[in-house]
Amino acid sequence: MREEFERTRVLITVMTYPHPSEKYDELICTAGITPTGEWVRLYPVDYRYRPRDQKFRKYQWIDIDLGPHGHKGDGRKESREPDLSSIQLVGEALPTTKKWRQRRDIIDPLPHHTVKELQELYDRDRVSLGIVEPTRVLDLEVTKADETWKPKWQSIYEQMRLFGEPPKPLRKIPFEFRYVFECHDSDKPHRALITDWELGVLYLKEESRLGSPEAAVESVKKKFFTEICAPDRDTRFFMGTVYPHNTWIVIGTFWPPHKYETQLSLLDQ
Repeated sequence: MREEFERTRVLITVMTYPHPSEKYDELICTAGITPTGEWVRLYPVDYRYRPRDQKFRKYQWIDIDLGPHGHKGDGRKESREPDLSSIQLVGEALPTTKKWRQRRDIIDPLPHHTVKELQELYDRDRVSLGIVEPTRVLDLEVTKADETWKPKWQSIYEQMRLFGEPPKPLRKIPFEFRYVFECHDSDKPHRALITDWELGVLYLKEESRLGSPEAAVESVKKKFFTEICAPDRDTRFFMGTVYPHNTWIVIGTFWPPHKYETQLSLLDQ
């Protein structure tokens, strides 16, 4: 371990859809929570190219050596440089049994904010990760996007082939999905891009199964709006900023049964 690195236990809660990188070939935004309730961002992580025994899942604890800062120029409070070779998985992913109790025991006590509050925290302390509990989720907007990666990103895979490194196929999602939601202090609804890996995987799976991009979009909306944001769900958004700008996006969701429903269930036991 390098002198400035520290062995850290992290519960992984965020994994975004991969994107090409000129410097690292391919990256995902990975973030999680330490046992003391601190957010950390692990960057860079080439998740799909990690060996099998280092492929963590969401809500799984890992031990990893982390440096004090993220990549050069990233001054965000939570960003850490990971030593990817040091990753060790700790136990299994926390289950959703018993009304998500094991996950809620960790997430519920953490600070929850509005989007405005997160923006203020970024301006003051460069806070760039947090939990938002929307008062209303109005829609999941879908807009058409480019079907292929930018030429400079596509060239990364061509270079990997040239140097004998077989790239793993990575399709670009040809749509962008945005949550439209309100917080208790909203002047108008927020519109935030969602980059959750699970959304991308669901879209690709459904497009292959149904043979139609439009049908796949409807499946995504059914899951990420109708189900995840249903009235009986205590829906929260994990939000983070896009480097180097203070643009807040949804990087993951947390949607256990609503507390009221959980209390009724406990009374029935």
